[in-house]
Amino acid sequence: MPKLKTKSGVKKRFKITATGKVKHGVAGKRHRLSSHNAKYIRQNRGTEVLSDSDWGHVKLWAPYGLK
Repeated sequence: MPKLKTKSGVKKRFKITATGKVKHGVAGKRHRLSSHNAKYIRQNRGTEVLSDSDWGHVKLWAPYGLK
């Protein structure tokens, strides 16, 4: 069987923690931030942990895990 390739977008957008959870950046923080209020910008700072239901899709796109 040939090796499966990892989606290149998944390599750039996700990281796996030591406990096996998936971290991701928050959407909507790149440009046009003047239309968002300060509370929105502050609450979406940093990274979040992906939910278990969404992690199933990422697992398919990264068959051998991420570094």
